[in-house]
Formats: sequence, C-alpha cells, structure tokens
Amino acid sequence: MRGVVMHTAGDVRVEEREDPRIIEPTDAIVKLTATCICGSDLWPYRGIEPADHTAMGHEYVGVVEEVGSEVRTVKVGDFVVGSFVISDNTCEICRAGYQSGCVHRQFVAGTIGTQAEKARIPYADGTLVATPGQPDEDLIPSLLAASDVLGTGWYGAVAAEAGPGRTVAVVGDGAVGLMAVLAARQLGAERVIAMSRHPERQKLARFYGATDIVEERGDEGVAKIKELTGGLGAHSVVEAVGTRESTMQAIGATRPGGHMGFVGVNYDVHIPGFDLFLAGIHMEGGPAPVRRFLPDLIQLIWDREIDPGKVFDLELPLDQAAEGYKAMDERRATKVLLRP
Repeated sequence: MRGVVMHTAGDVRVEEREDPRIIEPTDAIVKLTATCICGSDLWPYRGIEPADHTAMGHEYVGVVEEVGSEVRTVKVGDFVVGSFVISDNTCEICRAGYQSGCVHRQFVAGTIGTQAEKARIPYADGTLVATPGQPDEDLIPSLLAASDVLGTGWYGAVAAEAGPGRTVAVVGDGAVGLMAVLAARQLGAERVIAMSRHPERQKLARFYGATDIVEERGDEGVAKIKELTGGLGAHSVVEAVGTRESTMQAIGATRPGGHMGFVGVNYDVHIPGFDLFLAGIHMEGGPAPVRRFLPDLIQLIWDREIDPGKVFDLELPLDQAAEGYKAMDERRATKVLLRP
C-alpha cells in the first residue's frame, strides 16, 4: 500500500509500505477513506521533533475490512471513526474518561501512521466507533475532524469548563482553536472570544460562533481580554497553540479562579512558577481523550447540527502529501485533507 513517510525534517515522501495484517485478536484493519495533516505533524517537519523514516498520520476514517476474533463492537463493512490514541476503553483510566492515558496507550502518529491507504488499529473495540450507517460524501470531512481536532478542541473547552454564562477566550486560530470555538458555543458559552490575526480564520471563527475577535498578542492580547471582561479576564480559556507565548497569554487571560484548558502540543514551554502561583487558576490539558467524546460528536455530525468539516480548506490526493505539508507550514492552508 501507499503511505506517507517523513525521512527527515522537511522531506516527506509517499512510498510503498507493507500492507497491514491482523496480529492480535483485538485488531481491526481499516481501509481508509480520508485522512489529513495535523498541525502537530509540523513539529517533525520543522525539525523540532525527530523524524527518521517515520510513518505519518494519526487522523482517520474508513471502512472496516477485517477484524480479529475478539473484536465485538465493529464489524466488516462498518464505517468507523478512530481516535488518534489507541485505548482499550476498559481500564480504570479509560473508565474515568481519560482514554488518552490508557494503560495500553499507543499514539497512532509515528507507529501506525494513517496517512496511508490502510491501517491496523489495535484494541479496535476501545478505539473505533462506528457511524449509524454509511455516511453521505459531504459528511466525511466532518467525521474526519472528529478523529482529532474536533475532539481536541472539545476537550479544551470542557477542560476550561466552558458553559452557560461563561466568557470563553480561545488562544490559537488553527484547526484545534477553531474547533474549540465551535465547542464552546455548543456547550452554551455566552461569549466566545477568538484570538486571531488571519482574516480567513476570523471568518471561520465567526461562523463557528465567535462573538469577538482579538488580534493583539502577548501582554497586549491579555490587556484586550481584560478590557472586554470588565478587567477580570475570561472565565474559561483554551490554549490551542503550544508555544511559551501562547501559554503565558492564556494564563494571563484567565481570571483568578477561572479554568484554562491546554491542548496545544508544546515543546520547551517553561512557565515561571511565581507567575503561575499568582494567577490562581485551574488548569487541565494534555493529549485529548477523544474516545470519550466520539459517540456524541459523531451523532451531532450525523444529525447535521455541527459542521466541523469546514476547517479543511485544501484537499489533495495522498500522492501530493508533500505539497500539503508545505501549504500548512507556510500557513497557506489551515488543515489539509488527503484522499488515499
């Protein structure tokens, strides 16, 4: 089969990879209908994370082609959405709702690699969720978004305790940030402030329910959030970038006693302890437990109550994956959908 392999930073190729096969009785083989490039894929692309002939991709939807003897919740022919983290969904951590910390956790990125024609998904019962039927073609991008960015943005909003009567600020206007805007509105937030300097992303943020746009960054961005909230800061803040600047901006924008959800993949982010101490805020984040939210998100998409698929602004065949990486790296695309 064909699959995307990153040889080293900036060197993305589509190559022949070995076809996946059932290894464990809990496995499933999925023929992928759509996959995509994530903002976190840019870390190895830019040399921040190591890449050495790495199988790329962790977001995926497709049709089950084969199942192991112990798989019970999905069957051959089902259209499925899978989380970007493998989980058994039965261990104590999973039952608490944190499937991304499962005792059998495996990250799909770099190991399975779903920017490909097929994938072997371990612990299929705990990782894959079948849709109510075969989806209409126009629903596929939205279902694909649920595999990571929608679920991650949703977790960011839940961790920030977005809800009725709350003002929510979202730091980051990439796909995850935009999905956090959508989630905050769906969760009933009264006001949603999107921090963005990109006109097209601002329009999409408005579409997803942003009531205010703040273009300022850093201390100026914090000051603007406080100006909009009577000097107090937002009740709920989602950090969806992963840099030191965005993290400190998010902490500063959260009112004392407020909640911050951090879901941006971060590297070398050092938070001054005294600044965090003085902030007096609640913080929760990390790899999103997407599996927790998948059933509800799939139903919202199936019922056409939300349209997260609009976050994809470039679609390419799998063979042109290198161009997709380049477009996202240069911010010419928010998120790239790939068709195997």
